[in-house]
Amino acid sequence: MPLHGKGMLITLTEVSARDERDFNEWYNREHIDERVNLPGFHRARRYVAVRATPKYLATYECDSVADLATPDYLKLLANQTQWSQAVMARFTHFNRLTLRMQVDQTHGIGGVLACVRFVPDPRRRKALVEWLSMTALPAVVQRPGMLGAAAGENDLEVAHAPLQNKSMDHPRAEEAEWVALLEGADASAVGAAARSMFTMTKLRPFGVEAAPIVGTYRLLFGNQR
Repeated sequence: MPLHGKGMLITLTEVSARDERDFNEWYNREHIDERVNLPGFHRARRYVAVRATPKYLATYECDSVADLATPDYLKLLANQTQWSQAVMARFTHFNRLTLRMQVDQTHGIGGVLACVRFVPDPRRRKALVEWLSMTALPAVVQRPGMLGAAAGENDLEVAHAPLQNKSMDHPRAEEAEWVALLEGADASAVGAAARSMFTMTKLRPFGVEAAPIVGTYRLLFGNQR
């Protein structure tokens, strides 16, 4: 089964150890369900690090990246629940990516996710999409322990919409970062697949100048409608 739409919000979050219990309860009992029931949203999942920083990652799938900048969505961001306000005030790390999904070769739901972040040259977008769709992700999916993969580009205009709307979210995106998501059943297999495929040698032809950030996470909770 492919992703539930062509848009995806990814958040990377941390809180101090003393705040983790309330943070996890909030995510599982309020935040995921609240977002899933928004117009255009269909599925959300959250993960905890196996080998990664920041410690927590969440994905939210929607029809289009434009769903992450609608007036109703921005209004919600600017008027969070009291529980949301209390939890978000205790974030020690928060990063937000609004992805326009470019390649979708997912299959079902795996228990482990590798998140690979890198910044290519925008002028090499077409070649990058071709490599991801024809070479990189098909090779990753065929490895033992792997189930599927997808990749998307952070849409800077959408990413900056909450800041322009003066909501509680404060994105700081300066470059068109890409994210590859590799999904599988085994943490070691998923991590190895990400590190072997997304090397500087393989990414440099697409204008990538800094080493990709690779993190491996296991599934905590998800919901969909």
